[in-house]
Amino acid sequence: MYRDPLDPKGLIGEAYRMERIEAPECRSIFLDWALSTEATPEAIRAMLARHGAEGHPMTAVLREGLEAAPTGRRGGRRARVGGRAGPGPP
Repeated sequence: MYRDPLDPKGLIGEAYRMERIEAPECRSIFLDWALSTEATPEAIRAMLARHGAEGHPMTAVLREGLEAAPTGRRGGRRARVGGRAGPGPP
C-alpha cells in the first residue's frame, strides 16, 4: 500500500471522497492533518494540486490554511522586549 509522505494518514484524500462533507468537518480534518505532518505552505499547495476540486469545502479550507500559513520566523527575544538589541536598563 502506498503511503503518501505529505498525507500519511490519508486524511486529505479521504475528505475529498466523503459525500456531503461540510466546512466544519473539513476544518477538523485539516487540523488533524496539520498536527500530524509538517503542514508547510508547500505541502498545502501540493494537496491543492493533487485534490483541489473546485466547489469542495476541503479546497476552501486548504486555501484558508495557505493564506494563514506563517511566511517567516516570528517571535524570539526582539519580539518580547520591543525590538531592543541589548539588555534593558538595570
